[in-house]
Amino acid sequence: MGKNDKQFHTFRGYQLLRQGKAHLTPSMEDYLEMIYRFCKKEGYIRIYQISQLLNVQASSATRTVQKLAELGLVDYEKYGIITLTEEGKRIGDFLLQRHMLIESLLSKIGIKETLLRDTEMIEHNISMEALEKIQIFNDFLENNPDILKRYQDYRKNREH
Repeated sequence: MGKNDKQFHTFRGYQLLRQGKAHLTPSMEDYLEMIYRFCKKEGYIRIYQISQLLNVQASSATRTVQKLAELGLVDYEKYGIITLTEEGKRIGDFLLQRHMLIESLLSKIGIKETLLRDTEMIEHNISMEALEKIQIFNDFLENNPDILKRYQDYRKNREH
């Protein structure tokens, strides 16, 4: 994330996790993050779109969206459109920022082939303290491109 991108706020993030994560499974987090991504562009999403985007059966998507609706994170009527509540938007934003932060670090250290899988595996099990330190480290590397370049050169030499 660059200087002008939305900054990660650990206290706010911690509050959001306390409010929502206690009830969210990793799978539900993935759904909410994808719904948030799509709704940022389109304003709403449908079950078939979720099932296509996440490569799941429509019945699975329906069950999970119903759970998210019970938690007050989405508004959903059977066979209708799905929109995010304000709480769903806040938590969805946090989940997306968390994903992008981890993906950014893994990319900087040279992960390519397994970038998405590794990001998904880490993001559901990482502490707020670790996220804060990753944010600081990412910012450091972005503000010191010479050090990032030296690391990339060092890594290339080690890999050969």
